Amino acid sequence: MSDTENGAPEAGSAGPAGPAGPVSPAGPVSPAGPAGPADKAAAIAELAQRIRSVGPQAAAPASAAAPAGAPAGGSAAVPQPAAGSGPAAPSAAAASSARADGGGEQPADALRATAEVLTAGGAPAELAAAAVAEFGDDAAERLRADPWAVLGLPGVRPEHADRFARALLGPDAEAGDARRAQALVLWLLEQAVLRGHSALELAEVAAGLERLRMPEPAAAIQAAVEDGRVLPFQEEVTGPEAHGSGDEDDEPPTRTLLALERLAMAEDSLAEGLLQLMATFVPGEDPDDAEDVAAAPEDEGGSEDEAAASETDGSHDEGAQDSAAPAAPAEPAEAAEAAEAAAPAEAPAHAPGPTAWAAAAEAAPSSSATALVRAVADSALVLHTGGDAARAEPAALLTIAAGLGLRAWAATWTDQGRAAFAALAGPDARVVTLAELLSGTGGPGRSSDGTLALDLLVVLDAPLLDVELAATVLESLADGTRLVLSGDPGQLWSAGPGRFFADLLAAKVCPAVASRTPDFGPIGELVSGIGIGELQPVEAPDKEVVILTARDGAEAVHRAVQLLTDSIPRALGIPAEEVVLLTPGHGGPGGTRALNAAAKARLNPGPGRFGGFDPGDRVVESPAPGITRPARVLDGDAAGLHLEYADGTRRTVPPADAARLRHGWALTVHQALGRRWPGAVVVLPEDAGPALTRQWVYTAFGRGERHLSVVHAAGPALAQAVAERPAQPRTTRLRAILAENAAAEY
Repeated sequence: MSDTENGAPEAGSAGPAGPAGPVSPAGPVSPAGPAGPADKAAAIAELAQRIRSVGPQAAAPASAAAPAGAPAGGSAAVPQPAAGSGPAAPSAAAASSARADGGGEQPADALRATAEVLTAGGAPAELAAAAVAEFGDDAAERLRADPWAVLGLPGVRPEHADRFARALLGPDAEAGDARRAQALVLWLLEQAVLRGHSALELAEVAAGLERLRMPEPAAAIQAAVEDGRVLPFQEEVTGPEAHGSGDEDDEPPTRTLLALERLAMAEDSLAEGLLQLMATFVPGEDPDDAEDVAAAPEDEGGSEDEAAASETDGSHDEGAQDSAAPAAPAEPAEAAEAAEAAAPAEAPAHAPGPTAWAAAAEAAPSSSATALVRAVADSALVLHTGGDAARAEPAALLTIAAGLGLRAWAATWTDQGRAAFAALAGPDARVVTLAELLSGTGGPGRSSDGTLALDLLVVLDAPLLDVELAATVLESLADGTRLVLSGDPGQLWSAGPGRFFADLLAAKVCPAVASRTPDFGPIGELVSGIGIGELQPVEAPDKEVVILTARDGAEAVHRAVQLLTDSIPRALGIPAEEVVLLTPGHGGPGGTRALNAAAKARLNPGPGRFGGFDPGDRVVESPAPGITRPARVLDGDAAGLHLEYADGTRRTVPPADAARLRHGWALTVHQALGRRWPGAVVVLPEDAGPALTRQWVYTAFGRGERHLSVVHAAGPALAQAVAERPAQPRTTRLRAILAENAAAEY
């Protein structure tokens, strides 16, 4: 299916041209010589051996001692940040995006010079702004010196870059040029990121280079590693792959992974943050126990330092895991100043002890909520899994923690999720979106050391966090903070790279509480069956679930729009504004473009006076992958489109940002993550098969609260996906890093 929602064409495949389309493909610059399978295997083995010696130097910044309290690791040891470091700085990609979005005026001279170079190479001059945002004011010089750098701009493919280089360099544009090699290695890894990988196996990168006719793939990879923009890692192979031919006494097999520097550092930082959080956690004490311990030094001859240590609030004691060697006594005034500086704002007077937690657990509204409260009482990091109905359990935890005097906050993925969770947790619940929490526009604010001023953070929709965002969350938490990650493991993973929540569940380094609260009704029953690989009909006496067949994509679009505009509003009383159309991708006969065009023609016909939009149109804004904000067009003028969002806020989108808007009657399922609608119509056109997985079907069918219609033209592909294809695979490093640095105890 074309234009899939969260992926990219295979490396070297013929995909649709992006903004660089006017640059005509020129084919390979020069072909590489043939090589047999044995030669290829030998070259990969030799390269892996060379990387073993290059890797430690290239990856030196990402290697350091494990956190206090964590077992010593091997090559995947996680880095230790500088003391007192605050939240992670934005990634290079985020910084580049910020510059492109108006972080600063781009000099006219730089834009003009860059446009001239692009035009001279046959590329669209419209890429000049992106080039200056990516490379800076000297973008023109950068592109002249290294024409293949154009491959780092949006929509440019290798064949376009080869044509651009030939136009600028003439006969000097050779297939084996070191600049081309660097650009292609980075491009292959960036394409893998679009498919959700945070790393790729060495052999996959080499195979991609061969498809792109790179004469010496091994040399290209080695050069990228030596340059430092790509980091190599050795990882022990586990599972069935580890039990191939060979003696039991042989060394365990390993594989070599390659990762972009920013993702390697993010995944290492994420693992370090998780381990640091667990290593520095100290449970609270009951008041009587604390008084007895405090009195022990005086009664039994203990030192003053031991007494002071026993009186320290364990939930914020950053030195709890330090050496047992006694420290030099501090002057009273100095000690008071140090304690005041170290304590986050609004710190509770006393961390609840076991008795308080036990009483709170007994008062919890369900057995699953009780299990969650007990786990949080004893652990800094807790995972909670369950469907939509299971959100009542972290909601109960939030209320209980606040009642115990903790600064407890919850963060959701969307504003709709925030409102729904706040309704569960009660009027006094502290709930914000994750974006509000990290940006500081909502939430508890930050302490003097830059960390979030809270004691317990519950993150809903945890499977949607990619490794970079998850690392930012962990780096925002003070030592001793309790973190609960809650989500449905059956749903789609993040739009960005990694499988953070799934890797953490698989690593078993912290408690995991599986909810016993099922999702109710026919939709809940259907989705629960899909979660275990079964697609079975369910009884729906009130037409909660309706399955319709269609011959092809065109008929599927017709039936879906009929359901949206007539059948569902008339038969079920759900207005069209509360129904969403969902499909696997944007292009093709049943993609979002075709569905939105048909829906607009029926519900809000118009000439598209304002950049293709008219007042009354449903639209969605996507400021970043995985982030979608539904809105309605109020009007438009020279200042831009005036939008009203679902939460009632209004904003004017300037013309330069209008490209981020799409019509919003139909969405991909990735765009719908974190949201539900009273009615959902899932469209499966005939070409949907390759995009379908059990994860996708589970997520799509669960977007409807009261009603689900499925317009099905995919034939046996639907049942096959549910039964045989759990998820699109992703290559990540987080689980291996945690395995090397912490024991799997849960």
